[in-house]
Amino acid sequence: MDTTLQALVMGIVQGLTEFLPVSSSGHLILVPYLFGWTDPFITSLEFTVMLHIGTLVALLAYFRSDWLRLVPAGLATVRDRSFAGDPDRRLAWLVAAATVPAMVVAALFNDVIEDNVRQVGLVALMLVVGGAILWLAERNGPRTRSIGDMSFPIAVGIGAAQTLALVPGISRSGISISAGLFAGLERASAARFSFLMATPITALAVAYEVLRFVSGTDSLKLEVVPLAVGVAASLISGFAAIAALLRFLRSNSVDVFVLYRVALALVVVVVWLGLGR
Repeated sequence: MDTTLQALVMGIVQGLTEFLPVSSSGHLILVPYLFGWTDPFITSLEFTVMLHIGTLVALLAYFRSDWLRLVPAGLATVRDRSFAGDPDRRLAWLVAAATVPAMVVAALFNDVIEDNVRQVGLVALMLVVGGAILWLAERNGPRTRSIGDMSFPIAVGIGAAQTLALVPGISRSGISISAGLFAGLERASAARFSFLMATPITALAVAYEVLRFVSGTDSLKLEVVPLAVGVAASLISGFAAIAALLRFLRSNSVDVFVLYRVALALVVVVVWLGLGR
């Protein structure tokens, strides 16, 4: 298959699975494996990170009204040294607090994780583990709180849970939604907070990868057309996935995603054993 077409498929997969609780990093490892794609650009970690440009733009576009309120509100809090009873000021700093654990863990362990966990068998296992956590969260979370009811310990706890998503197969949205459900958030509120706190982390990851390309410290040859196609596909599919998931979770459980994760893991194991790997 042509590299550009592969990039299109990978972009669509990234956009959908970044926000649905099924693990985008896991899918971006599994899709080339299952289809036998071996192009070094398509299978590179650098390409998968750059696809996040599209999902970052999707996040900013979908939640543009939120960020146009939250950024000035957060700055006003610093200026006044007070929340002043403003829920936007408080939410801005809840999001900031939730991003700290992932930033610290990524800075300390990112290279170790990249070198040791991008394995098909491990992804299949983590799909099941993440699905089990999501299943338990659905059945044990009281779902009585909105984002306005969140405390800073809860925000930090959700952010700490998000660090587990550095292992492919866990799912950033899946583990953070699970943590939100365990903390008592409504499904849609848990997903919305998950998306808001994903924005600064995704922006930092993208900025880091772009800097590596620009500075020449990344040895991978940049293929402009496949990258542009993949990023555009991830933007469009990502925007659609955010809207669809938030609408779905207002009246439905996460069980369908649990079933999907387990089914995909079984498919991967069957293929893996069949290929003798």
